[in-house]
Amino acid sequence: MKKKHVVYIVSNVQKSVAFENTAQALNPFYKLTFLLLNPASSDLQDFLIQNNIAVSKITYRGKRDLLPAFFRIFFFLLFNRPQVVHAHLFDAQMVGLSAAWLAGIRTRIYTRHTSNFHHIYHKKGVKYDRFSNRLATRIISISQATDFTLLELEKVSPLKVVKIPHGFDLDQFVNVQQSRVDTIRAKWKIPNQQPVIGVVARFIEWKGIQYIVPAFKEFLKTNPAACLVLCNATGPYKQNLELLLKEVPAANQVIVPFEADMAALYKLFDIYVHTPVSSLVEAFGQTYVEALASGIPAIFTRSGIAAEFVEHKKHAWVVPFENSESILEGMTALWKDKSLQNILIENGRQVVISQFKMQDMINSLHKLYNA
Repeated sequence: MKKKHVVYIVSNVQKSVAFENTAQALNPFYKLTFLLLNPASSDLQDFLIQNNIAVSKITYRGKRDLLPAFFRIFFFLLFNRPQVVHAHLFDAQMVGLSAAWLAGIRTRIYTRHTSNFHHIYHKKGVKYDRFSNRLATRIISISQATDFTLLELEKVSPLKVVKIPHGFDLDQFVNVQQSRVDTIRAKWKIPNQQPVIGVVARFIEWKGIQYIVPAFKEFLKTNPAACLVLCNATGPYKQNLELLLKEVPAANQVIVPFEADMAALYKLFDIYVHTPVSSLVEAFGQTYVEALASGIPAIFTRSGIAAEFVEHKKHAWVVPFENSESILEGMTALWKDKSLQNILIENGRQVVISQFKMQDMINSLHKLYNA
């Protein structure tokens, strides 16, 4: 039987274990092609080539490449006639869904990777989200935050929306060779002392890092050897956070702009903190799942997917939004109470392993692609 041709269109992704795992899982069942909209080659492109998965890079450096990218995708779809187009991330969904509609591709899917961001921070973007909603024949919602945004804020028909949370190969966060951990420690000069407080979040206002830094500053008064590690430390809120970080001694902070081996980096953290500023602003928050799978006692606000399963003192220490005092309380409590640490580690790992299996997501995608 001839395999269905499924085309993934992805924009501005350099490295993604999630797409790598998804590609490997789907490739035996479909004629799979990736169209990558990037300014240059990427680790994802290299991975796909190495694994004999069809991939084409479409040069995309921003708005100036919008039309050339559109026509390249349009003619690819017109001549290859895939049965399914699945777009990921904003530029890919705008260009890819438009080209797929014009080319007459009947099944046009996009995964909603943002929630109410445009509604709160960039209202002009809402019209483009609504445009994508109209062009798509099905929309994948990944959490309660994207459910609310699509169904309540943007009034998308429930018949068009299908709920498929991200799935993970969580073994990679459980079984990490010590040599990899040692390599990451040496690479970023992370002190071999405790406690290490880890944060993995871009420097964006709504990620809530501005509430973590003051909490850590106070935590240092009773734990002078503590180290704050900020990973993915780039973004539009960088100057604001750099001002806050001036109040933290340089010896007690490590800035990591990007790290490919995240599983090894997580293993260096004694406490993990992720505190987006509202329940909807984080569309999913895969770092919630990764941190718990890695076995780190965590301090969370209940945003994105965490709002659906994280319970206070069962899976993590849950704090109110925008509250440095509560974050400090969590740091202090978790560092002092080893029995609570063990409870959170065990329950946190169990819940994410049970709820976010890679195969569950793949099964849902099979059902969607073959509907």
